[in-house]
Amino acid sequence: MKKLLAILLAAMMLLACCSAFAEEIDEDLIAAAQEEGELVVYGSCEEDYLAAATRHFEELYGIKTQYQRLSTGEVAPKIEEEGENVSADVWFGGTNNPYDEAAAKGLLDNSYVPANAAHLTSDMYKNPDGYWYGIYTGILGFMVNKDELDRLGLEAPKTWDDLLKEEYKGLIWLSNYNTAGTAKLVVNTMLQMKGKDEGVKYLVDLDKNIQVYTKSGSGPSKNVGTGECVIGIGFLHDGIYQIVDNGYENIELIIPADGTTCEIGPVAIFNHAKHPNAAKLFMEYALSPECVELAAQNGSYQFLVLDNATQPQQAIDFGLDPSLVWDGYDFADAAANTAANVELVMNALGDAADDRFQTE
Repeated sequence: MKKLLAILLAAMMLLACCSAFAEEIDEDLIAAAQEEGELVVYGSCEEDYLAAATRHFEELYGIKTQYQRLSTGEVAPKIEEEGENVSADVWFGGTNNPYDEAAAKGLLDNSYVPANAAHLTSDMYKNPDGYWYGIYTGILGFMVNKDELDRLGLEAPKTWDDLLKEEYKGLIWLSNYNTAGTAKLVVNTMLQMKGKDEGVKYLVDLDKNIQVYTKSGSGPSKNVGTGECVIGIGFLHDGIYQIVDNGYENIELIIPADGTTCEIGPVAIFNHAKHPNAAKLFMEYALSPECVELAAQNGSYQFLVLDNATQPQQAIDFGLDPSLVWDGYDFADAAANTAANVELVMNALGDAADDRFQTE
């Protein structure tokens, strides 16, 4: 009986939350979105969160919602190739650099200003021209397998420069600069922190110690606990998932002592969306506690950037405080130069590196 009452109480609380959210949204927009009846979402966050968010949106509004999970670096080329016949309406999650590249190519629509954007805690969490709005932020760092380092008699790296040590040769995993927003952020971070020439040189030197470049930014984190990857570069909330949800207590999370940067996970509407009103409604939903708090319930432990949302306790417990990141990172410079920066690095690496960059 107690279990039944608990279930009923939880259901009532969920309905109350959903109702409160719905009351804040313009009824005409809801009606127009429901008239369209469909929505297609490309998601670049982790699939469990993406599935939960789209399912909840469909339950709230009765709008048939489909999703496809793609790395951030894959989305813009796909949309660009489709031209006006775009196959998706909105883009949800991932890292902001590819969103900025997509906006510069005219692939995103900035005509709608979501009311819920008023809850963003800082202007840094939205595109200056309104092409995307942030829902979370995550810290770039290292995840290491403590057991493997002990077995090899090695200490964990504490800085970016430590990763260049010869003792780490063949032990490091990073994602693909061409497909992963995470890797694009690594490129921009190094070129900004060290200067363009030195940053490129650093990444060429780092390549000598890289064992695998994964297609997705979360790829390295998924292999640290097993020991297949000894040192992974990526977002530390992905490491939390491996520790908390998969039980890999042999993973240590490291915020580089010489400085690091953060991602902003956005939501945006594609130009020529076939279901523009449903897309606008999803924007409002994505910028609500009802959506962003589903992240921690589904293994995504990023810090949230809405003032009316509750932070995931796991991110707090592991000390992933966004205030720890380097405050000199220039988001505008990254938005303007990501593609050119990646090209510089790939040219410097040369043909020999191409075989190791995973795209499947």
